[in-house]
Amino acid sequence: MGTQERERKVYRPLWRAGLEVVPNAVPDGTIPFVGGYGVEDVVGGFSHPYDTPRLVERLNADWYDLAVSSGLLDRRREFLVKLPQGTRTHRAVLRNLHGGNDAPAVWTRVRLLERWDIMGRGAASAFLGVHAGHPGFGMMALDSSVYVVASTGEIGVDVLAVGHPHRSESILRNMERITLHDSPYDNHEFKQQIAVWLAGRAGSTVSPSDR
Repeated sequence: MGTQERERKVYRPLWRAGLEVVPNAVPDGTIPFVGGYGVEDVVGGFSHPYDTPRLVERLNADWYDLAVSSGLLDRRREFLVKLPQGTRTHRAVLRNLHGGNDAPAVWTRVRLLERWDIMGRGAASAFLGVHAGHPGFGMMALDSSVYVVASTGEIGVDVLAVGHPHRSESILRNMERITLHDSPYDNHEFKQQIAVWLAGRAGSTVSPSDR
């Protein structure tokens, strides 16, 4: 029942936006969270004010150009996208957006179909934003070589590409701070995911060129 619900509430809206879910196929060792990156980590991006003519069309075109040039898409046009856990609808996710103790989002592997609308239909009803032309998402290449994040501000949309987030000293320090922070409002499941990933990274052999 849970799987059927997730297909109906999550996977179908993604399909209508042009993303086919590839279940249970996230590469091992993928960084669970990307935040706290610096300007030195940014390798590309674009911004558009809300009054840009044909905003959704422009955002879609620039997102695809960035996805191709940055290496977000592999040869099968597959990549990772952050989605909420469970079987909630997009509307329910938006209601709980600032709830604090909500379950953390997790990576899901997807394939970009021939017909897609990430910034329009995706942002409006497929967990990739608030509504059409107001995207909000995190995407990752399968090999973790690039992280693409979209956010909306007061005057427009910003999309950035962060290179090799799993090697960024700024991101790693931020993750360590999250695990050390102690508050009754902390999301303990989220902290545990980060702690496990950091422990696995520390236990592996990392050459200087990988840092």
